[in-house]
Order: sequence, then C-alpha cells, then structure tokens
Amino acid sequence: MIDYTTLIEVSTKRIRNTKESFVRSIDNKINWNSRLIGIKGARGCGKTTLLLQHLKNNYMDLVSSGKALFVSLDNIWFAKNSLLELVDSFSKNGGKILYLDEVHRYEDWPVYIKNIYDDYPELQVVFTGSSLLQILDARADLSRRPVMYNMQGLSFREFLNIKTGNDFQELSLEEILLNHSRHAFDICGKVKPFEYFDEYLKSGYYPFFMEGLDSYYMKLEETVNMILDVELPLLRKIEIAYVPKIKKLLAIIAESSPFMLNVSKLSGAMELNRATLLSYLKSLTDAKLIDSLFKDLKVVSSLQKPDKIFLENTNLMYLYQGENVDKGNARETFLINQLSYNQTVEFSDTSDFFVNGKYTIECGGKSKTGEQIKSLKNAFVAADGIETGSGSKIPLWLFGFLY
Repeated sequence: MIDYTTLIEVSTKRIRNTKESFVRSIDNKINWNSRLIGIKGARGCGKTTLLLQHLKNNYMDLVSSGKALFVSLDNIWFAKNSLLELVDSFSKNGGKILYLDEVHRYEDWPVYIKNIYDDYPELQVVFTGSSLLQILDARADLSRRPVMYNMQGLSFREFLNIKTGNDFQELSLEEILLNHSRHAFDICGKVKPFEYFDEYLKSGYYPFFMEGLDSYYMKLEETVNMILDVELPLLRKIEIAYVPKIKKLLAIIAESSPFMLNVSKLSGAMELNRATLLSYLKSLTDAKLIDSLFKDLKVVSSLQKPDKIFLENTNLMYLYQGENVDKGNARETFLINQLSYNQTVEFSDTSDFFVNGKYTIECGGKSKTGEQIKSLKNAFVAADGIETGSGSKIPLWLFGFLY
C-alpha cells in the first residue's frame, strides 16, 4: 500500500474550511446513493464547492476517520503516484466514499473510472469534470455506468436567495406560463426583483462573485482563458497553435451577440474552412461559452450551422462589451440561458424562441405586445421592466426561477 497521508490532510482541511451558507439546489436532485456519479459543468460554476459541502454536511464522521476522501486529480501527488494505487490503498484501509474532482486532468480517466467501478464495488465514487467531457469513450464505454448530472451557473432565483436570505423554490415552465401572476405577486411581496436583476445580469452568474466584485471580471477572464488554453486542447485535441483562432472567433461572436451566422462570410474572415469553423462552434457550445440555437434539434448534425448564436450568459457579455451591452440582447441572452438548462429551445422564424416543441416565447421591454404572435397557439411575451404581468405577458425576471 502507498502512503496517501498528504491527500487525507488536504482533503480534511478543505472540507472543514468549506462554507455552508448557501448550497446549490442541484444538491437535492442528485441521487447521492448511486455507486458512480458524474457531474459535468463549465469551469467556475461551483462543482468543487458542491462536493466539499456535501461531504461536510453528510459525512464528516467518515472524513475524520479517513473513510471519505476528496481528491483533486490535478494534485501534484499524482506526478509520482497513480490513481489506481490510491484507490487500492484507500479500499484496503476501509475507505467507503471517494470524491474525484477535475477528473479530466487525469490522462485516460475513463479507463480508470471504469476499472474502479468494476473492481471496487464497495466504493462509492463521485467525479466532476469539464462540460467538455465525453463519457462515451472508445477505450472505456462509461455511458451505462455513471448517473450523470449537468451543472450550470447560478439562476436568478439562486442569486436572489444568496443576496436576500430567502428560500425561493424552483418553478416549472408550466407554472410560470399559466400561473405567473400569483407567483410574481408572492415573490414581490418579499423582495423587489429589480433591486437585484441588473446586478445579476452583470456579475451574478458565477458563484465566485461572493469572493468580491472588485476582482470578478479578472477571475471571469481567467476562467475563459483556462477553458480555451487548457480544456479545449486537452479534451477536444485542438492544437495549441489554433487556440488564438478560437479566441478571435469568440471575440467576433461577443461583439455582436446574438449573432446570426453567415458561414461563408465568417469562414472568410477567420480563414477557416466550413467544417473547421463549425467544429470550433460546437466546442465553444460544449464549453458553455456560447449557446447555439437551431431551427429543428431533431435533425441537427455536427456539420450543421446554428441559426443563431448567443454568448452563454449575460456576465460574458459584460466581460467582452463592458457597459456597451445592448439591453435587448441581454434580455434574450438571459432568457435562453435560464430556459435551456432544463428545456428544449429552438430557433423560430416567427418569434424569439420555440420551447419544448410547444411554446412560442417573444422577448422584449415592458411595452412589448404580443401582436406578432397573436395568431399562434401557446404564445407568450417575456417582458422586462414589469414586476407582475397579466394574461400571456409574463415578467422576464420570473423565468430566472426555472432552476
């Protein structure tokens, strides 16, 4: 057996020092009893904190006895030791719960996770990794083994709970569409959403806003660069020499997001062929830096161009554009971001979004009417600048309660 005392010490210290003031709602949705759990999400969305909090709140006795362990796979300890050696020693010492963070930083990780699952049935393993993770691997098909969850940045609801100390619950899309007046009235009886909405749009999506706003955009820029400089080459096998091209592509999109894609024009400007351009767009989408909207998701292929492209969230808009962000564009970006986590969102020729193959949603300011969609069934307006709505006109901010 190998000596992993250092890892136990680091694990225990990090867990004990983790703050419990706010726990993400996804914690209640994960079946923590599953033998193998995977959590994917963009860098900076709070995956590490989620694991540390869960261990602290549920397994502190096992942590103290060395039977529950949190390990980041980019730890220098693994320069001289292997993951399988750690797992074998941990199991022989009576280990029961193993949380592996940054799993994508360990070479051939799918093979090792598969072997751990098959050879150590007494262990429960939870791993986190980049949103770029590909679970289906030719060398080790993990697709049928882990229970997978996707994690996103903070919703407006979660941001409000952090800022105000309330415990607002999630609302389903149907609850918002059909009972929005009652829900908006109840919420506005406790908080004034517009005291916080602009702040959320600018700097409330990534949980590290709680570490201070002075360095928020610096940390956000570092996060974006880590995704582009490290995760894309590592997980999409993109040569480092081409990363500047991808950064330029992202900057072009950011300048005019939402972006109606002209493949020929953009290919020429980027000096890229069509296939390469579309593969870069797919990688940026998977990295949760952009959101690609298609007219019909049932027939989408890897070489199909998106009909419209958004930055993934409004905080990225303010990172790239500063105070020059167009309010109308920010509204649309907020809406698709909050919708797309749990809903199917498609491009529409008649409105802004077609949701779950059933609902038409047009986005606009408080004077926005439903004139252009009045002939459509299940059509709604998401209007900014109103606390409460009526009929098919719904406050935009309320869609921030979808998760």
